Amino acid sequence: MKNTPFTQKHLALGAKMAEFAGYNMPISYSGINDEHAAVRTNAGVFDVSHMGEFILKGEGALDLIQRVTSNDASVLKNGHAQYSCLPNENGGIVDDLLVYCVEANKVYMLVVNASNIEKDWNWIVSKNTAGVEMHNISDKTCLLAIQGPNATKILQPLTQMDILNLPYYTFTKGVFAGVENVLVSATGYTGSGGVEIYFEDNDGAAEKIWNAIFEIGTPQGLKPIGLGARDTLRLEKGFCLYGNDIDDTTSPLEAGLGWITKFTKDFTNKSFFENQKAAGVTKKLVGFEMIDRGIPRHDYLIKNEAGDVIGKVTSGTQAPSLQKAVGLGYVATAHATVGSEIYIDIRNTMVKAKVVKFPFA
Repeated sequence: MKNTPFTQKHLALGAKMAEFAGYNMPISYSGINDEHAAVRTNAGVFDVSHMGEFILKGEGALDLIQRVTSNDASVLKNGHAQYSCLPNENGGIVDDLLVYCVEANKVYMLVVNASNIEKDWNWIVSKNTAGVEMHNISDKTCLLAIQGPNATKILQPLTQMDILNLPYYTFTKGVFAGVENVLVSATGYTGSGGVEIYFEDNDGAAEKIWNAIFEIGTPQGLKPIGLGARDTLRLEKGFCLYGNDIDDTTSPLEAGLGWITKFTKDFTNKSFFENQKAAGVTKKLVGFEMIDRGIPRHDYLIKNEAGDVIGKVTSGTQAPSLQKAVGLGYVATAHATVGSEIYIDIRNTMVKAKVVKFPFA
């Protein structure tokens, strides 16, 4: 198992640790509900250094990104980022990712899921027919997500960069907590605002930044947050988790990601998705909340009233902010309208639920 530069910090804080994507990662510190509430109402720090980062450079960088991703990266100006996905040849998704425009037409950073670093790298390399310069900087890049309504207010004294007014999906680079070349991005996976900060662990940078954040943040209620609350936070907002809600077999259109699928350019398997859009999808990712008692879990079957299987649950939890059980899942299109009654098969019992709009919170 790999460690991140912050593993010793997590252990010293008494975090419950577990293996995730080959890394020894903190699952919780004070408890998922407490950590979840901290992020929704104040601020929390996530170590997400296990994520992958690739740099693409040179004349053909944008062209390569355009060919492998579904969104239109040509609209990105310097300091802007976008959510996108890598479609595969079979109508599914290799991964979802963020595309950062460091220098338009010349330098881009792709941020990919921890469990897919090698898979994504090999996929993009296989499409790199023009010999674009590529660097996998995942192992030397630290990533901390400081999320919550008070996150930027707490962090602002640590830098002269204006992070308080950083618009959503933009980023800036500069000195942070005395460390040079830190990229601060107004992005995140919680739906509660905040930033994500990327930096290289040179000359004790990880130690310096972690300590500075907690020295200034702890008196203001800032807390360390584990991957458990990261999951409940993203699920309440209806954000997809790769391997659960999207994978090699689900299309962006089925997953409700038509908004990041731009047919104004050429990309992998474009004609398949154009045909799928024209014909209409046969299944859709929906949000649902439980009416009867029970917590939906990944891979539980979804049935109609007659007991016929109409889909399956991809993610589910007891949502801390809502005090109710919610989930995401694929259902046959006929059952995807808001208000549809569906049944989750929980240990051979049909438990009633209904399709609702998400985000849930």
